[in-house]
Formats: sequence, structure tokens, C-alpha cells
Amino acid sequence: SKLISLGQLETTWRSRVRFRPLLVRVMHKSRLRYYGKPEKKMDMPYQAYFEVADGSGMMSMVLWNSLCPEWYNSINVGTVLLLEQYAVKDSYPFKTQPTPRDSQMKRFATIEISLNVRDPPTKISIISEEMVKPEWGLPEVKYHFVTRTELDGLPNNHSCDVIGLVTFVGRVERTRKKEDGEDFWLYRWAHAIDGTSDQPFILEIFATSQPDVFEHIHPMTYLVCTQMRVVRDLSENPSHTIYLTTSNESQIFITGWHKGQPYTKDTKVKNFIQWTRTQSEANQMRKTVIGGYYPFPRPPNNFLKY
Repeated sequence: SKLISLGQLETTWRSRVRFRPLLVRVMHKSRLRYYGKPEKKMDMPYQAYFEVADGSGMMSMVLWNSLCPEWYNSINVGTVLLLEQYAVKDSYPFKTQPTPRDSQMKRFATIEISLNVRDPPTKISIISEEMVKPEWGLPEVKYHFVTRTELDGLPNNHSCDVIGLVTFVGRVERTRKKEDGEDFWLYRWAHAIDGTSDQPFILEIFATSQPDVFEHIHPMTYLVCTQMRVVRDLSENPSHTIYLTTSNESQIFITGWHKGQPYTKDTKVKNFIQWTRTQSEANQMRKTVIGGYYPFPRPPNNFLKY
């Protein structure tokens, strides 16, 4: 009875000085962002976005500075949070938006919840899943898993989730964030099969804020990638150059990390697990490859085009 909903918060926030507690479920999680600059003296210039929802809709929540190292790894997709003494601000217009998996859910895009170590000092409590009551009306996390056969019909920049058995993983490569800059993105290529096609998923996986997962992608692991974007080279043969790349809200999971994740209830995930039980491990092992240079998309056949 002492809570406020996200819908009520949006309509009344300007007339309030203090806000009643919020009870929300995390629907999406962005990578951790470092915004430090040499001339600015800040102890912990970190920021992370989350999309949180209750029965009234979904809103952005921002974790700032020293709260990031303290809470980032504990707050995951599906986590239920009780938030007290938070701030509310006009939303930042240029941030990336995850693709919502529930088209019925209302989105409150004008404001965002701001969690700071002071002004005011936010109190964050994680509610364990066993304690969550149905009458709270918190939405379930939804996914949009696609099979390899369905991928060929998806348009460029479409967002989807995939699961597959890793058959190839390349070495870690890097690319400049800006042409003349000294910062780099780390990424690696991977192939994963799901039994629905002779073709694998071709995945360009950037190092997000999950180094312990990124560094341990190996052949024969069950790989889940969420919020992936379809990339098509429309100028060449589209079916030959389709691949998936990570977005700002992508999460990756490998064998050993799946337990308790919300996607384990998904029908397509269950179908994939059934398929893997029909496969011979030794047979699949013979087809796997690790490391090496992987030029993709392939360069043109003649040098003039290149």
C-alpha cells in the first residue's frame, strides 16, 4: 500500500519532493559505460542503463558512479528490486533503446529513475524470486528466440534472441571505436547450430560487461545471445552475408550460466535442448574449430571492387 507505480510516477513526479518506494522487475540490462575524461577528476565515472517494469508499464533506470561496481553484477534481467530514495529526471534523448518483447507493455519514455550514492542516497533491495507474490502484478520477462531457418526471412536491423551449439569460435580481434582514436572494441566471431538448418548462426560477439563469459566461449558449449541485431549486406547475395551482431543491451550466456535464467522456460529453448539430446557428442566434436583469422563478410573476388 505504500508503493507507487511507474504510471503514477510519470504523472505526478513534478509535484513531489520525495517519492514512495518502487517495486519493479528488470527487463533489459545495458553494458557498463565508462565516461571518464582526463580533465575531470571523478572517482568512478561509470553508468549503466536498465529497463524496469511493473504492472503499469516500463521505464529506464540509471545506475551511477560507485553504485555500478557495487550493484551491476547483482542486478540481472529478471531481478525484482525494491527502490527507495531515488531521484527522477527527464530522460536522456540519445540513449539506445532495446526492442521490447511485449508489444502490449506501455513505455514511459519522458522520464528516468536515477540511482545515486548521494542526493539522495538510494537504497536498493533485491527481492528473491521465492518471495515474489502473484498479486504484485510484476510482468514476466519475454524473449523472441528465432531458429536458423527463420533467420533468413528477417529484415536488416531486426532484433532477436538465439540459442545454439558452438561449432567455431575465432580469436579475439579488435577494431577502433573512432578512426583516429586510441580506444578499441574487442570482439570475436562464433558459429552456432540449432539443428533446423545446414547453415550455422554467424555471430559477431563484442565484449560487453561479461568478460567471464566472453573469454570462455568454446566449441560444444550451449550459447544464448539476447537482443542481437540482424546485419544483411543488401548489395551482395543477402542469404550469404547475413549475420548477427551484439547490441548495447545484449546478454550472452554459456554452459554453466543458464541455471535460473528466465529464458529456460521458452519453448524454442526447450526444443533446442531436446535436439541436442539426439546428437552424438563425438560426431559434433569432429566438426568443431577454434581460433584463427576469420575474414567476414568475405572480401570481393577481384581487387578493384575491394
